[in-house]
Amino acid sequence: MRIHLLGPVGGVTASGPFDAGPPRQQAVLAMLAMSAPHVVTMAALVDGLWGDGAPRSAEQGIYTYVAGLRRVLEPVSAPRRQPTVLLGGAGGYRLQVEPAQVDVYAFALHAARARSLRERGDHAAALTPLDQALELVRATPLSGVPGPFAEAERGRLREMWLDVREYRADVLVRLGRVEEAVAALRRLLAHHRVRERARELLMLALHRSGRQAEAMEVFAEGRRVLAEELGVDPGPGLRRAHALILGGDSATAPAQPPDEVPRQLPRALLGFVGRAEEQARLTALLAGPAHPMVAISGPPGVGKSALALRVAHAVKEHYPDGQLFVRLHGRTPGVTPLTPLEILGRFLRALGVPGNAVPLDVDEAAATWRSKAAGKRLLVLLDDAAGLEHVRPLLTGPLGVAVIVTSRESLAAGDDCVQTRLGALPAADALSMLSALAGPGRVRADRQAAERLARLCDGLPLALRIVGARLADHPDWTLAGLAGRLGHEQRLHELQFGDLAVRSVLASSWTALRDSADARDRTAARLLALLGALHVPEVTVQLAAVLLGEDVDEGEAAAALTRLADANLVEDGRIGRYQVHDLVRLYAAELRPEGARAAVVRALDCAAGTTRLASTLMDPHRVLAGVTPLTAAPFALETRDEAVAWFLTEETNLVSAAMAAMSQPDEEIARLGVAIIFSLHWFHSAYHRSIVMLEGNECALAVARRLDDPAMELDAHNHLAAAMLMSDRLVPAVRHMETSLELARRLGDGFGEQRALGNLANLHAISERFETALPYADAQLALAREMGVDVGVRYALLMRGQALLELGRLTEARQSVTEMLAAGRRAGDTRTVGSGHMFLAEVHLAASQIPRAVARFRRALAMFAVVRYLIGEVRCHVGLSRAFRALGRFDEAAEHSAHAVSLAAELGNPRWEPRARAELDAVARDRAAQGARSAR
Repeated sequence: MRIHLLGPVGGVTASGPFDAGPPRQQAVLAMLAMSAPHVVTMAALVDGLWGDGAPRSAEQGIYTYVAGLRRVLEPVSAPRRQPTVLLGGAGGYRLQVEPAQVDVYAFALHAARARSLRERGDHAAALTPLDQALELVRATPLSGVPGPFAEAERGRLREMWLDVREYRADVLVRLGRVEEAVAALRRLLAHHRVRERARELLMLALHRSGRQAEAMEVFAEGRRVLAEELGVDPGPGLRRAHALILGGDSATAPAQPPDEVPRQLPRALLGFVGRAEEQARLTALLAGPAHPMVAISGPPGVGKSALALRVAHAVKEHYPDGQLFVRLHGRTPGVTPLTPLEILGRFLRALGVPGNAVPLDVDEAAATWRSKAAGKRLLVLLDDAAGLEHVRPLLTGPLGVAVIVTSRESLAAGDDCVQTRLGALPAADALSMLSALAGPGRVRADRQAAERLARLCDGLPLALRIVGARLADHPDWTLAGLAGRLGHEQRLHELQFGDLAVRSVLASSWTALRDSADARDRTAARLLALLGALHVPEVTVQLAAVLLGEDVDEGEAAAALTRLADANLVEDGRIGRYQVHDLVRLYAAELRPEGARAAVVRALDCAAGTTRLASTLMDPHRVLAGVTPLTAAPFALETRDEAVAWFLTEETNLVSAAMAAMSQPDEEIARLGVAIIFSLHWFHSAYHRSIVMLEGNECALAVARRLDDPAMELDAHNHLAAAMLMSDRLVPAVRHMETSLELARRLGDGFGEQRALGNLANLHAISERFETALPYADAQLALAREMGVDVGVRYALLMRGQALLELGRLTEARQSVTEMLAAGRRAGDTRTVGSGHMFLAEVHLAASQIPRAVARFRRALAMFAVVRYLIGEVRCHVGLSRAFRALGRFDEAAEHSAHAVSLAAELGNPRWEPRARAELDAVARDRAAQGARSAR
């Protein structure tokens, strides 16, 4: 896919060129493409289209334009399939494309490559990327696109294009191709008469070719045009070129101005890796007309300063009047941040103001700064700001001054601010960085260990630098050995080298919140510390409120999370959900605030109670294990759909919290962890989470043995048997179920006993030992009837029916399943009724009653879809394929068998996937055989 903005808005997909639609729809595409792959909020889209004159229907209009764009951007897909290119999220939309697929950013990348080649003195090579960039411009950028966003961007992009044309002419002059340069510059000036840099280059080119009189005419024309159209005199560049020609020097570059120009940028890192997208976007913003404020935010150690310097050096030639730099120490441990007045004083002195003339009042100093910067092209880099207020007085400079600010805090609220937020380095870039630091040979020798090191560093450049430095300092160390040391809870201790330490940079951010005068900051600091005690990868506003306690409502909890996100200590993901990265979580776990245990108990209690509630809402006829009493009020869930949605979003958090809790020596916390795992049982069964079920219940079994709790052990064995059944490990499954039966009888737990009998009947039936399965089913039926356990009676009748069916006793099988079906209907047990229809269908199929079998299978499918019994759906599709194959309706048979294969493969079911594939093959064989018979 390619998006075209440097001309009429449009582009190309795999299907060919596309029409971007009406002008405002083109404007929406332009806004999304210029921010890709980041989200553009609904408010920003409305503002960019209409500004202050937005109609009431503005948001509805955006929905219409997004729908129109999806029709041309999305690949042909099935109905109701989720979008893959134009996605919704975080209160807006984003375009899932790489920046290089947008011609504006491709233009900027070509231009940046040309500058890099020119800096190395390779002028000839620089021409190729310059020509590649200019070829992308087809007409006026964003031609015919309305709205404030397009108007502003059109001017900026036009300036960027003109800059590259001037840059190319400069390269031609340096290569001695003067006539080409003269022709190109005359064409440019014919339409852009006030371009002083183009006029300066034309004067130098003419002077170089011995045409001094023409050069002086160009200067004279420029002085007249500037006076008539802008009311100004020629700038320093034109004046220097004029002086140069008068002096008779034929050098191609103008002489240095008499006043010293500040060049304060520190050297950029030679080993800089990655961030190509961000570099392209920031370079595009700063290489044309000076954008007033560009912010780079992100968590500590993510490489903000390195990127800022990289971009500043890439665009410094566009700021001939100087580049100013100051490290603000906004979050430097043990160092007092510079005040705005101190910063202004440094800059004023750099611009020639004597020290004793620098005002002592911040407002007066800011006014002097504006006066000294007026008419200049200045680049200012403010590194490590504590926040927006720290630098606000420096953001009021005149047009022509561009300010780059780095900060751990979000600065998006700044006037005219374009913010880029840095996250972890992608895996490939992290490996490249590690390779550059530790040596490519060591990384190639053990790539797997290198990848693990990169993961353990969270893709954080600071952590990678420390790891690389330690490896470089110890050439005898192996990558695997260091990865082993990092792979435990003492990781932060290992991530330090000299004065570099991940713990220190995290501590400075957290301490600033803890010691703040703002109550919201202090609440945020406490919340992060409590999250370290809970061990969850993601936190919601509801969970944050439970952790913080009854004195904090959800509004305050949301504000605390937003504050942590602004400080880049958590990551704002889906709406209302925040991620805590590993290194931040490990630091937070060291804080151990007062009241942490009570907060963890509250959160686990609430999680266990909500899990039980959600499981009951999913299917009230399934029995939950567990005897741990719960006291906290669960989150509000009312319907089955709400319960399923909650499980799907919270499962990772629930399992993570439960596993951490079960590892604790604290009995109450460990029991709550077991309660969560046990309450997840039916969700894990429905969604075939066999591995998670196995790992969770192995931990629960260990807790039961540690606490000498045989009732908990009984339930753990029962769940372990179910997990092993799902992964087709039938022998250990039977062993666990027999242990569960033994414990139930020893404890006098009649319910547990009849349940174990029924499950053993199922296990033996699946193992095709039907003569063994039948007595277990009969025993369950007798005990369940004696105890009045209706759910056990229904299950026993079902197991009897299956065993009798496979033993060829069809009449008895039909009687047993029919009785079970009636009982299921009385109880309103949808899954049991569906299973009854499925087994009766299989009885009909065995008796060659095909139409009746088809009808039953379809009724079962409809019911399984309601309760999401996926293995039942697979079995029904296989049954329908067999039925239609028997009828010679091979298209329908193939459709059902293919569906069964797809669903079984999605579940990773080792028992039903081969059965479904065998049925699909049988359909193909029978179809071929019928074709051969017809041919004869």
